[in-house]
Amino acid sequence: MIVHTSIANTSDAASWEQALVDAVDFLTAGQVVALPSETVYGLAADALDRKAVARIFEAKGRPSTNPLIVHVADEGMLETCAASWCSIAALLAKHFWPGPLTLVVPKKPIIPDEVTAGLNSVALRWPSHPLMQAVIQRFQGPLAAPSANLSNRLSPTSTEQVCAQLQGKIPLIVDGGSCSVGIESTVVDLTGSIPTILRPGVIHRGVLSALVPSIQMASGVMDPDEGLAQRSPGQHRQHYAPEASLRVCRWEDEPSLLGRMEHEGLDPAKTCVLCHERFPSSPPFMRVSVIPNDPEAYARALYAELFQCDQLRPQSILVEEPPSKEAWDGVLDRLQRAASGW
Repeated sequence: MIVHTSIANTSDAASWEQALVDAVDFLTAGQVVALPSETVYGLAADALDRKAVARIFEAKGRPSTNPLIVHVADEGMLETCAASWCSIAALLAKHFWPGPLTLVVPKKPIIPDEVTAGLNSVALRWPSHPLMQAVIQRFQGPLAAPSANLSNRLSPTSTEQVCAQLQGKIPLIVDGGSCSVGIESTVVDLTGSIPTILRPGVIHRGVLSALVPSIQMASGVMDPDEGLAQRSPGQHRQHYAPEASLRVCRWEDEPSLLGRMEHEGLDPAKTCVLCHERFPSSPPFMRVSVIPNDPEAYARALYAELFQCDQLRPQSILVEEPPSKEAWDGVLDRLQRAASGW
């Protein structure tokens, strides 16, 4: 069913207040709303309402085995959701909340199984974006909010990107400008004996291990056809993908890049290139994008650049491989999953 999608701006105090009113009205009515966060735009609904949560899955075309992150904005909401809160959870929350860190902990029965893929754990985050915080506080309850995109596609970091995928599927998009982090939150599982990073992000293992020396990275990826419930979002083999085929590769110079493309049957005139260190000239490529050679700045720009490339309808997108360093783990994870379908 096609619905009318309104876009609420927040450019001044009056429009900010009206956007809050409209968002809370839709959420209270059990509808879904696209909201900005510091990571990416989220598709939010009442986390305690099964029917509202089902609308998230319907709009995104998301498999039921892929759980949702529940967003809170005060300790009372945290207590509503979490059945227990260990000392490591408290330590990480003290240092990184509000912010782009999600903690997987045992859940209380009030959290619907639809949110958690039937598991007895829930992924919780306290976002730092002022508008997302204001909506949660005004709504007075936790919000389930995965990225506001079609399942497995590029996560949006601007209203334009949300519209490209979800216009006509949801009633409201709140425009809060571009996201400051640019990739999804780091997810840490605290339900086992060893704290485990299920999804890397800008808060990387090197930073986390300074507080929790025992923390480890999860191994392996999910096959979307296995039909198994995941402990957190972002574990499918293919995820965060543009429409065009995406390949991550290295090249020494432009001739070596062109030689590789010829070997693989790729037409430079139908290829977009994203680079951060070795810059080919624009002709003969369809588009050459230079992303900052810094992990946080790169993360902030990545999805926006991939979106701009996709708008040109290229045959392929070639991305210069980032460094294999912990600070780049989140970026590498997104690129590897985006490229896995090709």
